[in-house]
Amino acid sequence: MRHTVFRRQMAEEFGRIRAEMLARDHVLSALGGRTVDDALEAGVNPREAWRAVCDAFDVPPERR
Repeated sequence: MRHTVFRRQMAEEFGRIRAEMLARDHVLSALGGRTVDDALEAGVNPREAWRAVCDAFDVPPERR
C-alpha cells in the first residue's frame, strides 16, 4: 500500500480533518506507542499502519 492510498483511505473512513488529527495525535500501541505519522516517518509500512488504525477504531472488515 502506498502512502497516498493510506491517506485516501483514512480520509474516506474518518473525514479529512479527523483523519489528519488521528494520524498526528493518536498514539497506537500496535505501532510501538507512536502516532501514525511518527510510525510512517520511521518506516512502518502504510498497510501495517492502516491495520492498526482499523483495529483501534473497529473499522468493519468490508472497509479494511
